[in-house]
Amino acid sequence: MPPRDDENRRAAALSYKQGYYAPVVIASGKGVVAEAIIACAHEAGVYVHESPELVKLLMQVDNDQFIPPELYRAVAEVLVWLYAMENEGL
Repeated sequence: MPPRDDENRRAAALSYKQGYYAPVVIASGKGVVAEAIIACAHEAGVYVHESPELVKLLMQVDNDQFIPPELYRAVAEVLVWLYAMENEGL
């Protein structure tokens, strides 16, 4: 996917490791940074879920910080979607 050169484009990346009590925001940004985050995800074979409302909220969380409890349900719904996408072909 070529970059869209859209300064309004936003992206956030999450990571979850066993033993963590919640996912961690590992990257977030807008414009060129957002495009780089999305490109890295595609290169790594990671599905990209588009939810402007959730991204807006995740961008308020500092990098390397756990998501707040208020976002648990929304992120859980994305994880359910991701699980379904990964297991669709099984």
